[in-house]
Amino acid sequence: MSLLELFVDVDDFCQTFSPTWRRKLLTDGSIKRIRNGQLSLSEIMTIIIHFHQSRYRNFKSYYIEHVCKHLQSEFPNLVSYERFVILMPKAFGPLCAYLKNLYGRCTGISFIDSTSLPVCDNHRIHMNKVFQNVAERGKGSMGWFYGLKLHLVINDRGEILACQLTPGNIDDRKPVPALCKGLFGKLIGDRGYISQALFEQLLATFDVQLITKLRSNMKNQLMPLVDKLLLRKRSIIETVNDQLKNISQIEHTRHRSPINCFINILAGLIAYCHQPKKPSLHLSFSGTALTVA
Repeated sequence: MSLLELFVDVDDFCQTFSPTWRRKLLTDGSIKRIRNGQLSLSEIMTIIIHFHQSRYRNFKSYYIEHVCKHLQSEFPNLVSYERFVILMPKAFGPLCAYLKNLYGRCTGISFIDSTSLPVCDNHRIHMNKVFQNVAERGKGSMGWFYGLKLHLVINDRGEILACQLTPGNIDDRKPVPALCKGLFGKLIGDRGYISQALFEQLLATFDVQLITKLRSNMKNQLMPLVDKLLLRKRSIIETVNDQLKNISQIEHTRHRSPINCFINILAGLIAYCHQPKKPSLHLSFSGTALTVA
């Protein structure tokens, strides 16, 4: 998606969302003037999202070296980098709504996984004050970390269906019921989601069948061939997590504000949603048969 196409899509969303959002904001009863800033909300959101579509690894370098030098004709009312950082929290609410607006459609086959988002190096955990009472120590497949967890649900086409951020010490199974609202069919996860109570809750509440591999100390059970094939294809969500971290850059340890950390993650997820090509299983249905490419 080009910068122009991105701005048009964001601006169309803001034209619809902003009036409704302002009406529902809580106030203390006093009269407040709503002034238009030098940069509009849609311009702020576009710049934040476009950073994750660029190949820059640092937002400050991107803004100073690319936006201020090469995009002045597209954004004639640019502000300084320091001022833009102050304006970024203004886009937090709209970015949340915009991301939800880009969610894909459930196809009956969904994949769930969590990935760690460290906010500092393990050697500096005791010195980190920025994420105090926000981040926690957790353990993932790569060992211990201090930070957050991103819980993600995608369909077989690589489209995001739901996501949630939690502290790093939260059990992977806890956010699952909230993430499964609106889903149906099969939900494929790893061994971290094994729970008889969770299986029964999802099946009774959402008619969602949770499918996981068995641990080595569990009794063997018969499993339909389709479920075995889908478990082998669970790597699709790990591919999505890898793209989110290495292409959309939702993970780094240079944050100086929790709110701007959340904005960075939201913008990275949005940039992924706008990718023209996403990891896909290319499933095909013929009658009652399912073919996995």
